[in-house]
Amino acid sequence: MNLKLVLLVAGLLLGGLVGYLTRPEAAQLNLGPVSIEVQSDRAASPRDRGAMTTGQWQHVGAFAIGGAMIGLLAGFALDRRRR
Repeated sequence: MNLKLVLLVAGLLLGGLVGYLTRPEAAQLNLGPVSIEVQSDRAASPRDRGAMTTGQWQHVGAFAIGGAMIGLLAGFALDRRRR
């Protein structure tokens, strides 16, 4: 299997996991067409089983993309070293 692809997927999964575990506490209030979201600077509790807010999804997505980029760059570096 291609090393770059393996490290890309591993980075994506690990980045998503880190993003999920470090997502900020948030509360979302919907009043008709108005949606208000408030976030704190602390990580959400693992016992927080409520629905994730848009800001939390963006946080997880940013970490997943960052992890995927790091994994892909590591794949290129290790592939170049093998040759």
